[in-house]
Amino acid sequence: MPAILFGSISTLADTSELQRQAFNEAFAQHGLDWTWSQEEYRSLLGSNGGAQRVADYAAERGQDVDAAAVHATKSQLFQKLLAEATLSPRPGVRETIEGAKAAGHKVGFVTTTSKANVDALLAALEPDIDASTFDIVVYDDHVDEPKPAPAAYQLALDWLDIEPADAVAIEDNIGGVRAALAAGLRCIAFPNANTAGADFDEATDTADHLDADRVVALAAA
Repeated sequence: MPAILFGSISTLADTSELQRQAFNEAFAQHGLDWTWSQEEYRSLLGSNGGAQRVADYAAERGQDVDAAAVHATKSQLFQKLLAEATLSPRPGVRETIEGAKAAGHKVGFVTTTSKANVDALLAALEPDIDASTFDIVVYDDHVDEPKPAPAAYQLALDWLDIEPADAVAIEDNIGGVRAALAAGLRCIAFPNANTAGADFDEATDTADHLDADRVVALAAA
């Protein structure tokens, strides 16, 4: 049975600017004189993992920063922003999920962010999308290695008991695309507001609006 695997929070709703806002508020709370502009934030998105991004940024400046603590604060702030935001699914997401289910496909959410972030996002998207939308949900506690390692996708395939050829991933960043490809999946790049300028040549396809018929057909190809 084919599957469509949404690969990150911003493949469902574009939360990239909320993420950046949460980072900047966390920096202020931790007494850091950092402010990531949209341009600078975009330049930092080549790697996955917010805590590592903070650690690398501090190292470049020769600063001793508790990156894990900063990132934990950022996550709490992000969840608060999600609770306050009015979110809608990105263009074509709802139709793609409906089309997948009508075709008898499985639908998964395969991310290496925290369960708390996943829960906050899905709560913000109710009633359009919620936990019951997905046949499986993978998050950071389920795997030892975050993306771009393929572990999350390999686990998803195992849980669904399908081969890589029977699934297509949807990702909004380069690290996610590489994770999907490393797991043997075809991958549609679906850039968000802050990854739209990235080079997604490795992806099977790139779209700013999901075409439900195209995604469903690609999963079944």
